[in-house]
This record gives sequence, C-alpha cells and structure tokens, in this order.
Amino acid sequence: MSGSRIAALGHHQPSRVLTNADLERLVDTSDAWIRQRTGIVTRRIADADESVTDMAAAAAAKALAASGLAPADIGMVTVATCSAIDRSPSIAAQVAARLEVPGAVCFDLNNACAGFCTALACADHAVRAGAARHALVIGAEKMSDITDWTDRGTCVLLGDGAGAAVVSHEDGVADGTGAGTGAGTGAGTGAGIGPVAWGSDPTRADAVRLTGEWHPRFAQEGQTVFRWATGELSAVAEDACRRAGLAPADLDGVVTHQANLRIIESLARQLGLRDDVVIARDVVDSGNTSAASVPLALSKLVERGELAPGARVLLFAFGGGLSWAGQVVTCP
Repeated sequence: MSGSRIAALGHHQPSRVLTNADLERLVDTSDAWIRQRTGIVTRRIADADESVTDMAAAAAAKALAASGLAPADIGMVTVATCSAIDRSPSIAAQVAARLEVPGAVCFDLNNACAGFCTALACADHAVRAGAARHALVIGAEKMSDITDWTDRGTCVLLGDGAGAAVVSHEDGVADGTGAGTGAGTGAGTGAGIGPVAWGSDPTRADAVRLTGEWHPRFAQEGQTVFRWATGELSAVAEDACRRAGLAPADLDGVVTHQANLRIIESLARQLGLRDDVVIARDVVDSGNTSAASVPLALSKLVERGELAPGARVLLFAFGGGLSWAGQVVTCP
C-alpha cells in the first residue's frame, strides 16, 4: 500500500470573543479562578445563525485552496463533531455540496473530543488502501449550543470553531512517517501520517456526557477526567510515537486536545520532550472546542510558521467515551 500525508490545513473561528470578564457577569466566577484551573483567557462563540456546517465549510475551503487540488479530486469527506444538530444530510455531505465536491463518500463521525484524530486515522486507512486518493478531514463544533450557561464548572471551558486537513496519497511511504529507520529521517520529506494508537475505556464513559433530548447539555466529572488524562494517557501518547518509529524526544511539536492548560503541560512534562519542542496552547485563546481543537491548533501553528514543513508532530486527542486517538504526522 502507499502511504498518506497531510497536504494542507485550514481553520475558522467565529468573530465574537467571550472573555473571562464577560463570564463573571453570567455566573459566580472570576478571571483568576478560570485562569488558575483551566488556563483559559478567551474563547470564540458563534452567532445564532452560524452553524457547525458554516464553520466546517469555511475551514475546509481554506484547506482545499491551500492544497492546490480541485473539488473533483476529493474522494472522501468526513466531519468529526458531537454538537451538530443535523443528522441527515450529514454535515460532511453539506460541506461537499457547498464546495462542489462531486461523488465523494461523505459521513460524520462522533467520537467527542477524540473525533478529529479518529477521523484522520480513518482517512489515512482509506487513502492507503486506495479507496480515495485525497480526503477532507474536518473537526467542527458549536459547543455554545450545548453549553449550560448556568453551570460555572463547564460554561467557562467551551468554545466554537473548526479545523480541516486535506489528506493525500504518498507513493513509496510504507511506515507512514518516513522515520522508521531512525530519528530525523522523516524530517523535510513532507510524508507521513503515522499508525494510530486509539481505544477507549467504556467503564468510565459517563465521566463526560452529552445525553438526552435535543438540546442536550454538556456535563462532565472534571476531577475524574483530569486524573485520567494526567495519570494514564502519557503511555498512549508514547505508544503513538513508537508506532511511528520515534521516541518523544524526536518530536518537533505536540498538539493535544485543548481541554485544559494544566492537562496539556502535565502530558508534555511526562513525555520528556526537548526544550525546543513546540507545544500547542491554543486553549488559552480558544477554550475547549472538542473535536475541532487539534486541527484548529495545528493549523494556527503552521500558518504562523511555528511548525515548519516536515516537522514531526504528535497529534493526540482524548475525551468522552472515555476515548483516545493519536498519531505522529509531518507538517505540510
């Protein structure tokens, strides 16, 4: 089989900024309390008439334009989301229609916060197997639609946005990263989506919930999730590196799910990264955007030039389910 690579990225965020000071007027909280516990300073909130489809299509259009491909080149469109109201047609099908992508397989995938990395693995597998030569993978969420704005423990966390990647075939790449023969051999090749490390612990699935009639409201057991993420997930991240033929010390960047700054920094410490490794901290400005958080943060880092083409980056997402998925990729 051929390999696959991320050919291009794009992202979109609503224009409205919700600050911690704004939240102080809604619930019994404070800027200091929010920063200390989450690291979040601002988050973006979509207007009532801006849908998950709108944000997904905007991010996907940017990624497609950056790839240089035509809409007809895309053979697969998948959207990772847990906040979309529409069930059918799928958000993916609506995005394909807006971008005039003809004939692609289109489907939505719900694995909560782990959704984008899960969808990226599915696209990688499809491209490797020859089911599609190019795929659009999108993470898009309107978490403000499912936020309980009276719950001081969760309303301070969530934001809206979307990120997208074009996944393309890469001839002659067997291991997915081009780095299986030693540190550094994948740098600059432009190739590589590494093998996925994914799974779940359904015995603790109720720790993050979005259940009941529409409109459901997001709820979680914060301490349970925090202990799980900081106590158990570094081993999974290390496994994703091993599958790509790398050690964490070989990485150039780490983009985890942007759930909480304390979780992000704890995972980074446990991995034993080099001092110059770029660590995504988009949660500070964007809040927790669930399935959108990884592609949103990655796209921003690449756009700003903080991650150069060929940089080896661990993508690692986790959340409701309790589920996780991660892989090492090289930047476009």
